[in-house]
Amino acid sequence: MITPHSFEEIASYIEQEGKKVFVFSADWCGDCRYLQPFLPEIEAENPEFTFILVDRDAYMELAKVWNVYGIPSLVVLEKDKEIGRFVNRDRKTKAQITTFLARLK
Repeated sequence: MITPHSFEEIASYIEQEGKKVFVFSADWCGDCRYLQPFLPEIEAENPEFTFILVDRDAYMELAKVWNVYGIPSLVVLEKDKEIGRFVNRDRKTKAQITTFLARLK
């Protein structure tokens, strides 16, 4: 899982070829912490995606532009075009995320 350290780094991932999953999260978010143990498994099971962990609080302007208000949330881009999103304020399970990603392969 890639953790960017600047807006410029995030922008560089947006422009890259391939499918990217931007996982919006925050340290204080209990539902986000719930995801942490199985995110590496999801990443390993989906090698066609690049996973990028975005601290929603550190990149609030990006979250606003992408209409990400509830976390954890996933926004998937191919090149710089959005191809899917799993954005809401509800807790997400490994099965739900796996099903969501399977539709985007």
